[in-house]
Amino acid sequence: MKRQRLHLKAPDNWVNDPNGFIYYKGYYHLFYQYFPYGPRWGTMHWGHAVSRDLVNWEHKGLALYPTVREDQNGCFSGSAIVEDGKLYLVYTGVRYEVVNPEDPHTCLNDQFESAQLMIVSEDGIHFDNEKGKKVIIPPLTDPEIGDRTHTRDPKIWRGSDAWYLVLGSTMEEKYGETLFYRSTDLLNWTYVNKAWKGPEYGWMWECPDYFETEGGKVLLLSAMGFLKNNEKEKNQSICFPVEFDEASCRLQIPDAYQFLDYGLDLYAPQTTLDEEGRRVMIAWVRMPKVTEDGWIGMFCTPRVVEVKNGHICFKMHPNIKSAYSRDISGTEEAPEDGYMAVFDLEEGAGADIGGFRISRVNGRVKVDRTAVYPSFEGAHLVSETPVIAGTAHLEVLVDQHLIEIYINDGEYVISNAVYGAGKQITTEGVDMVRLYG
Repeated sequence: MKRQRLHLKAPDNWVNDPNGFIYYKGYYHLFYQYFPYGPRWGTMHWGHAVSRDLVNWEHKGLALYPTVREDQNGCFSGSAIVEDGKLYLVYTGVRYEVVNPEDPHTCLNDQFESAQLMIVSEDGIHFDNEKGKKVIIPPLTDPEIGDRTHTRDPKIWRGSDAWYLVLGSTMEEKYGETLFYRSTDLLNWTYVNKAWKGPEYGWMWECPDYFETEGGKVLLLSAMGFLKNNEKEKNQSICFPVEFDEASCRLQIPDAYQFLDYGLDLYAPQTTLDEEGRRVMIAWVRMPKVTEDGWIGMFCTPRVVEVKNGHICFKMHPNIKSAYSRDISGTEEAPEDGYMAVFDLEEGAGADIGGFRISRVNGRVKVDRTAVYPSFEGAHLVSETPVIAGTAHLEVLVDQHLIEIYINDGEYVISNAVYGAGKQITTEGVDMVRLYG
């Protein structure tokens, strides 16, 4: 069992989307897309990690793996709920119709079908993969509702009168959409309604997550083909303040959106309620190459989601902030799992953190990771926020392979994967940098 602190990383090989994020029986459970056979994408399994505090994590091994016709080529993304003391996982099972003859872990030309399955655990640790799976939504047959191939990633929640579930889908691979279902018993699900925006918002919507906060209702989704430039990645996670009517499952989505994170490396976010009832989000950090230790893929620090005057904020979770509580005089005193640098950034000022450059230009916080990121065609090297009024107060979490910049207590966040960042910090026009380990 590998324990990890602050940033949950792949135990080995490959991970991507977070799944089944939930607080259950005194632990935070985070399942994740996992390929256990090599540091590459392949037949999806569910790995599993647990934590008492969202800071210290322990990998628990495999939770789900392919065993039935509907998931024979992968247990894809999904979510979790608790009912009658039991943990329910819902997920997308994939069956390839034409297997790639040169690689049995992939299919040819997207020739596969998707179904939605459920499995139940009495303790959140043990899952009966051989006999415990049930198909709750078979592959779609009505193209007016959604796509038989590209419909996936169920997010489930309890409403006022029933259980609700949202799926990501596409209409003829022209534009993304969300599909809403309702159930009174968790087994029989009825399609109710759908919502969409248009081709300019991506051809497919993955990993939808609808939830309410004290300040307003929110939709998170990962839109495939959202960016139209040549940079990687064109698939991006975006969020909207929305209105949702439970009775009709009618979702009203405005034109204006925010990026989930302005570093554009995060994808497939998922939220849950923490022990104190706060809405908490975690997401996959996309990485371009395998690390020196032979793994690829990790997760950002958990963030509290709040809506303030229609703006969606992603604040550092207080447990994470508390973990960086010891004053240190220099980065050489930092623990192995990283440190936090805190400073204010006025117009024209900047900081260099081991080759990762942060500056304030025309009111925006801008970063350049050219010196600490692999060079390849389409590499996304420079990121920036929208214009920020007044001083930008920065809390910068520095890990060996991830730098996260929380600006003005989560007004915006920039998170970037890095490779080979140095230890030295230099500044220009910054009055004081406080360091915590």
